[in-house]
Amino acid sequence: MADILAGITSILDPTILILMFVGVFMGIVVGAIPGLSVTMGVALFLPITFGMEPIAGLALLCALYIGGTSGGLISAILLKMPGTASSVATTFDGYPMAMKGEAGKAMGVGIVASFLGGLVSYIVLMLLAPSIAKFALRFGPYEYFSIGLFSLTMIVSLASGSMVKGIISGMIGFILAFVGIAPITSFTRFTFGVMDLNSGFSILPMLIGLFAVAEILTNLEEKFKKVDLRTHDFKIKGFGFTRKDVKGQGFNFLVSTAIGTGVGILPGLGGSICNIMSYSVCKNSSKYPEKFGTGIVDGIIASEASNNASTGGAMVPLLTLGLPGDNTTALILAGFMIHGISPGPLLFRNQGPLVYGVFAALIVANIMMLAIEFLGIRVFIRILSVPKNILLPIVMAFCVVGAYANNNRVFDVVCMVGFGILGYLMKKAGLPTAPTILAFILCPIVETNLRRGLMKSQGSFVPFLTSPISLIFIVIAVVTLALSIRKEILRAKAAKEARETAHA
Repeated sequence: MADILAGITSILDPTILILMFVGVFMGIVVGAIPGLSVTMGVALFLPITFGMEPIAGLALLCALYIGGTSGGLISAILLKMPGTASSVATTFDGYPMAMKGEAGKAMGVGIVASFLGGLVSYIVLMLLAPSIAKFALRFGPYEYFSIGLFSLTMIVSLASGSMVKGIISGMIGFILAFVGIAPITSFTRFTFGVMDLNSGFSILPMLIGLFAVAEILTNLEEKFKKVDLRTHDFKIKGFGFTRKDVKGQGFNFLVSTAIGTGVGILPGLGGSICNIMSYSVCKNSSKYPEKFGTGIVDGIIASEASNNASTGGAMVPLLTLGLPGDNTTALILAGFMIHGISPGPLLFRNQGPLVYGVFAALIVANIMMLAIEFLGIRVFIRILSVPKNILLPIVMAFCVVGAYANNNRVFDVVCMVGFGILGYLMKKAGLPTAPTILAFILCPIVETNLRRGLMKSQGSFVPFLTSPISLIFIVIAVVTLALSIRKEILRAKAAKEARETAHA
């Protein structure tokens, strides 16, 4: 109790609160701009923490982490351009709602879901961190392979109306992921002698191209005009939604938060996977899956609750084992180390007040995020009233800067344009882009852990089935795939009967 009180007291220092406010605000700005990742924002501020007290520096980095993760929903909803990889699924229903004149509702639901998802994950972090970390230690290559395999079954559910199109889209993601140096063996694949391809395609230029540039190309087909002014004139009361709008969403929220926290705990996965996974689970378990993608709050809650819950989950292995849960927490780990602090099992005993100070900082930063985004809703929505001939060039400039800043390479800008053309052609062909992104992210995880598992078992596939945790996920994957195929067959049969009835 003394450590808890000392930790909370340390955060209530006015200087630290101001630093956290600045961190949350800058994180939201970085997260909202397509191409500027949360990791990049934390990396830019990391040197500033050198001369600070440990709790002040770590509080600033945590504030950036939380603000950046949530900020991605702004451009995802208003422009159909996910600010970060963890906001990809938010575009599926957020943007259609904005185009129906419900931008205020979409923003409000997303902000509250972000806040509550993060809050629940931080409570879990405080109460169960050591126990959860011990369980996560049992995950090896067999388990990670099975989790990746299970996640890949989500490709089918992300295909709106056609399983075949979903699989084709997923295969495109696999092909793109195979480019570069192979894991474990280090052989170069599909580089065609181009040195820049040795490191493969970066996720940020791919995201910017498939979503932002493809959307810009689509808009260029139309005459330049103001976007639907209903979104601009939308009168917002409170957070823009009523209790009726979110009635019955409790189970969706809890499941999405649990997925986000659980995926965040497993090192190397993070928000870029859990938001799409939660969206797929929500869609598959819904009584009206056909409405997903047309603009409903279910999809926004699933995506935003899970990606913000992953922030608390990613802090679990960081604090208890010294293992970063994702790229951003790897930089936060560097923040600990530059102050001479080594996260791990002894951290709670040796640095108790600091640990609980970090817990308090996460909760306070989460509250600041809610307040800043709430106050900014009306300002954000005005983006939709900007004429396209002004808005699109500005967005394109941000896209170019974001793609280049990722690795300081012009090659990434070229890739961004190429992915933009690919995304545009996929949209014309009716192919969904979400399975491509999911396959691209999961392919290295599945391939690397398959190779590691086979090396560990000397070429035998049996351990993948004898490991209890691995077997459970493989069974779930098979069942999920079977149910998806059954649903597709029933849908095709119903469509055929409807056509025959109409013809008769």
